[in-house]
Amino acid sequence: MFTLYKKEIAAFLNTLIGYIVIIVFLLINGLFLWVFPTEYNILNFGYSNLDSFFMLAPIVFLFLIPAISMRLFSEEQKTGTIELLFTRPLSDWQIIGAKYLAALSLVVIALIPSLIYVFSVYWFSFPVGNLDLGVVWGSYIGLLFLAAAFVSIGLFSSAITDNQMVAFVLGTTLSAFAYLGFEIIYSLDLFGNFDLFVQSLGIQAHYISIRRGVIDLRDLVYFISLSGLFLLFTHTLLSRRKW
Repeated sequence: MFTLYKKEIAAFLNTLIGYIVIIVFLLINGLFLWVFPTEYNILNFGYSNLDSFFMLAPIVFLFLIPAISMRLFSEEQKTGTIELLFTRPLSDWQIIGAKYLAALSLVVIALIPSLIYVFSVYWFSFPVGNLDLGVVWGSYIGLLFLAAAFVSIGLFSSAITDNQMVAFVLGTTLSAFAYLGFEIIYSLDLFGNFDLFVQSLGIQAHYISIRRGVIDLRDLVYFISLSGLFLLFTHTLLSRRKW
């Protein structure tokens, strides 16, 4: 499994894909946080916090993570190497796990340079250090769990088709619905007493909860369950194929 994991990481980092992902993530966030005069601009906001980054990053992830995960199984199916892959002395779960962890690792690598935003706001705030680091680290944890959920959705989308663009569109659509869809349904006030339950089915409510800096077991269980559910869907889909 570790060998396959290293192979997938190398496939990202030995080509432009991995570096493009990292650069695009940092560039988009950097422009909106420091350059463009939008509501996300930290300098215009006037307060020493990183709320803008943690509001913007999930939107960027909606497109970036499906771009990472779209090739994981679809490329194998298109080139015909998936038959060879599943004849290796690895279980289906080990193959799925290796690809999942490789994609998630690339997202983590892309997040690491964003720590410069933390240091910048910390040192340039007045007084120096006037930054709630508990909220910042809680938000990073929430962002990691959110990324884990998006990667599992992207992996499932990649297993459905041998067309990478179809996998990208499907992954983006499913991730967007999981993140924003339930919030939109909740805002319509259609279910009365069940509205809060509908909201709790979406990713955004749990992500915002973790962003407050308090790690609630219910939020962790939600993210682990959602990721596990889509990994199970991926396993079921692949195990039913006739190679």
